[in-house]
Amino acid sequence: MTDKLNNLSQTSPNSNKWMIKNGAFSVQDGDKAVIRGYMVIEDDLISYIGEEAPANVEGIPVIDGTHLFFMPGLVNTHGHAAMSLLRGYGDDLALQVWLQEKMWPMEAKFTSSDVYWGTSLSVVEMLKGGTTTFLDMYDHMDQVGKVVEQSGMRASLMRGAIGLCSEELQKHKLAEAIAFAKDWNGKADGRITTMLSPHAPYTCPPAFFEKFVQAAHDLDLPMHTHMSETKAEVEQNVQDYGLRPVAHLEKMGMFTRPSLVAHGVHLNDEEIDILASHHVGVSHNPGSNLKLASGVARVIELMRAGVKVSLGTDGAASNNNLDMFEEMRLAALIHKGVSGDPTAVPAAEALRMGTIYGAESLFLDRVGVLAPGMKADMIALNTDQAHFLPHSDLISHAVYSASAKDVEHVWVDGKQIVKHGACLTLDEERIRREAQAAFEGLLSR
Repeated sequence: MTDKLNNLSQTSPNSNKWMIKNGAFSVQDGDKAVIRGYMVIEDDLISYIGEEAPANVEGIPVIDGTHLFFMPGLVNTHGHAAMSLLRGYGDDLALQVWLQEKMWPMEAKFTSSDVYWGTSLSVVEMLKGGTTTFLDMYDHMDQVGKVVEQSGMRASLMRGAIGLCSEELQKHKLAEAIAFAKDWNGKADGRITTMLSPHAPYTCPPAFFEKFVQAAHDLDLPMHTHMSETKAEVEQNVQDYGLRPVAHLEKMGMFTRPSLVAHGVHLNDEEIDILASHHVGVSHNPGSNLKLASGVARVIELMRAGVKVSLGTDGAASNNNLDMFEEMRLAALIHKGVSGDPTAVPAAEALRMGTIYGAESLFLDRVGVLAPGMKADMIALNTDQAHFLPHSDLISHAVYSASAKDVEHVWVDGKQIVKHGACLTLDEERIRREAQAAFEGLLSR
């Protein structure tokens, strides 16, 4: 570790105005992808970024950014944080076997405490790996909200609901989803937003799904669901309802709300056009889709049609990590290989998929870019390492060479929450201990 890194100012998290000097900043503005110079943060916003020293900064705390590359915090647009407790449990299986024989039976045993510690484990991993915002669809969501509040992260949260159950249980799940969405939207100083989230069209009868659409209208909230992850899922949808999933969701009214769908692996041209016409975002989960052999999404065609494509890890049980640098690299590499076009997803586009496109897909304003007026959600990578040299193209290095382990510091809303790779807001040691105990408890039930 260099002396410059060790001398990072202690005062930046608590000062309402402070500055970084001598840093390299990812701006992706026109012809300039990276600038070297200064950034000023006031309260929760970036107020200045540029090559020249800013005016009116005398006496404010200063961080020396030498050997640091500052980027927008990464945005993970699909996941199930508590499933970190099932990491490595049931690997190398087909999706439906994995779900029905491994995941769902274990998840049925989850208590609110399990969700709390599993989510805490994921949040530690995400924060230390540079993810500042994540989407979470799960159960016992009050526990997830508590972890987000404590951690200082930003999150889009929702109570996911499978409708393959009695009508009474369906009503209970819908009521829980609505109550959570109402109670937690805007909490944690605005860092938490909410959505309505029926699990998937193949796991939710139409009447149940449509109740979520109505609730989304009533609460003026966006919607999220799994869609077209496997060929079998698409075929089942056609068999059950006479429609492929995109047309089925359109018929049920989901796209009358701002919407984000996860996976979107098996789409035809007509479906891509429908998604584009309704401005539906797609969360591309390359690592999870590869591991479960679900296939490779048609990302190039989606982007050409104007569909917003972001990146997600999915849960740690199907990935098996929450490293968004890995997802950016996979997104950049896979589509080159599949298409035979080395320009298919350039590094800069992969970085946008992991940052600004993610923020826009979660309907967040002023997140995902380092620029004046934007939220000070940012991360710093240690570039004083062999795999970052020479400093020829830091955007390329961030996508093709970096990993979560290169993240040195993390800020959200201008407050530092990771310093020299350690979380400042959470008790990592206790979380590791409690998460292991929670997994052992699940095995014994």
